[in-house]
Amino acid sequence: MTMTPIRGAFSGTEHHFPVHVYFEDTDLSGIVYHANYLRFFERARSDMLARVGIDQRAAIEAGAGTYAVTQMDIKWKSPAKLGDDLLVVSTVTNVRAASCFIQQAVMRRGEILCEATVTAALLSPDGRPVRQPADWVDKFKAVMAEGEE
Repeated sequence: MTMTPIRGAFSGTEHHFPVHVYFEDTDLSGIVYHANYLRFFERARSDMLARVGIDQRAAIEAGAGTYAVTQMDIKWKSPAKLGDDLLVVSTVTNVRAASCFIQQAVMRRGEILCEATVTAALLSPDGRPVRQPADWVDKFKAVMAEGEE
């Protein structure tokens, strides 16, 4: 039997990434610990980059840098619980020379449980902002344009 890791996919401009809530994600009451939403968001963003064709590992190994979250605004609305099947929906809303802006939401059966506005900047190995490669910007803009067709 061949098994592959869970991957997300695009639906128009939205990237959808499934998450199952395991015991390790919760506190003793079976509620998802607030900081674990950050992990859910990060997994979804990493998968989204891979789906658009950005190889973060290759960029790091080539010394081109890596994305880092520089700002995040979060609103928790309702708790996720042990055993829940969730969907993290991510949408790139703006792309600039060195950064991109992403709206994210953790959802359960259509209900938004937590949402975030994220700014991610490309940083050089020494931690300074650098321009994103032109082809990366083009890939983000292509995904953003999916909803305009």
